[in-house]
Amino acid sequence: MKLVLLGSGAFALPAYERLARDHEVTLVVTQPDRPAGRGRRLTPTPVGEWAQAAGLQTLKTDDASGADREPIRSAPADAWVVIAFGQKLSPALLEGRFAINLHASLLPRWRGAAPIHHAILAGDAETGNSVITLAERMDAGLVLGQSRREIEPTDTAGDLHGRLAEDGPDLVARVLEEKSRDALRPEPQDETKVTLATKLDKQRDGWVDFKMTASEARCRINGLSPWPAATVRFKEEDVKLLRARESASAPDAGAEPGTVIDAERGLVACRRGAVELMELQAPGKAAMPWAAFAQSKGVRAGDVFEGGPR
Repeated sequence: MKLVLLGSGAFALPAYERLARDHEVTLVVTQPDRPAGRGRRLTPTPVGEWAQAAGLQTLKTDDASGADREPIRSAPADAWVVIAFGQKLSPALLEGRFAINLHASLLPRWRGAAPIHHAILAGDAETGNSVITLAERMDAGLVLGQSRREIEPTDTAGDLHGRLAEDGPDLVARVLEEKSRDALRPEPQDETKVTLATKLDKQRDGWVDFKMTASEARCRINGLSPWPAATVRFKEEDVKLLRARESASAPDAGAEPGTVIDAERGLVACRRGAVELMELQAPGKAAMPWAAFAQSKGVRAGDVFEGGPR
């Protein structure tokens, strides 16, 4: 098949690499280069960097539905594959085209910008990918195929992002194969089961409160890792909590939430139960396991992590 690929983020790369091997990619459309890093040097999107290295015809645009609509529509294609593109595509751009989108949730659950984070934040037991048609409303298209994956108790958003990205190629390939032999069976989404995965903000969302239950605190820490990261105050420093698990054997010491109740194991008291802090990041340091953090900071039982909205 001849394909046009519209994507920007790293989530798209495994699927696009597979499609480029198995099909003819006539055009890659991605967001423009943006300033990044401390030097604010213009940097291509992950998809833009891959397309350039692969020698594929590439269009970098922040106006796919406007100024650059015709160059995109004129590219020969049997299908358009949209993954982590970052722009809403207009009906005028999509008219008459078979366009599919890979979305990292089991739609209709978690429509929106941050489905992987919200699945963990909500304590979901499983998630997956959906391939859908494009619709006027966000992520509301017909479902053409899905894949499923369990969420493990210590999975972070970063872990799950990588695993779902690796699941994407087989699902997209299956949908395109079914399209080629006219075997697709589109299913409408159940609007009564829709949940929204709102975009996260570092200042608004980057916190955890140990007045939560241990289960809630664990979901929040893991669901916000590696970004925006649940940040707490410890010994006058902001510390990022990057991975945690709910303790099955926490001592019942009646400690105030946020108190270290076992410095060797990294157990911190919550409103009910305790979480074991597995990975943290101190200011100016790389992420480290609890044992290294505790040694470097001289952590003792009775020390306190101050959480809550910042």
